[in-house]
Amino acid sequence: MRLDKYLKVSRLIKRRTVANEACDAGRVTVNGKVARASYDVKVGDIIEITFGNKTVKAEVLKVAETVKKDDAGELFKLI
Repeated sequence: MRLDKYLKVSRLIKRRTVANEACDAGRVTVNGKVARASYDVKVGDIIEITFGNKTVKAEVLKVAETVKKDDAGELFKLI
């Protein structure tokens, strides 16, 4: 699954366009490397997103095309 879609489905970022822009601006890293929106997310990846002066770090536990809002938290673990 593409990184921008994963960020939207997992609710780490609310909209896919915002996730795409964050990737283009270099504010999203996967396993310590700046990642593009087209990066293929795999289980075990460490995603780090920088929002201004706040940083969110999460480990991918599961990859799913669609998920209910209540179950979105099961896709990742905050570090």
